[in-house]
Amino acid sequence: MQLFWPTIPIRKTAMKNAEATVGNLIDHQKVAFISSIDEQGYPNTKAMLPPRKRKGIKVFYFTTNTSSMRARQYQDNPKACIYFCDRRFFRGVMLLGSMEVLEDRIYKEMIWREGDTMYYPEGVTDPDYCVLRFTATQGRFYSNFNSENFNICLLYTSPSPRD
Repeated sequence: MQLFWPTIPIRKTAMKNAEATVGNLIDHQKVAFISSIDEQGYPNTKAMLPPRKRKGIKVFYFTTNTSSMRARQYQDNPKACIYFCDRRFFRGVMLLGSMEVLEDRIYKEMIWREGDTMYYPEGVTDPDYCVLRFTATQGRFYSNFNSENFNICLLYTSPSPRD
């Protein structure tokens, strides 16, 4: 018996504006997936609330507990990945880079929101509240049966959008 696989036409088009295309996808998602590397060198992925703040598609800020396994893993090995998926249109973007665990008050205040005391009862100064800052170096965008790699450093040839 011969199996028949239909040919799916694939339009091969490059993103005209990676920052706008990827940024728009990110802004419409309610979940972000972040990955870290454990002590044995295996990737660990978890769903998180979307970033509290982003600067272009290069720098992203998340909140987490200082005592969390994830914070400890990033302190031991900053290699990281974040992923956003648009389930409706089956599109996604993976960003590779590094994650920093920030405990400085300036960063905590920058992304603090009303209601965060539910998670951090002592407020901005809660010792179990920290900020994760992800800085992307490269990405891979998937849409319409096509994947495209892009270099984030090339998108930002002027000074880095960091702080």
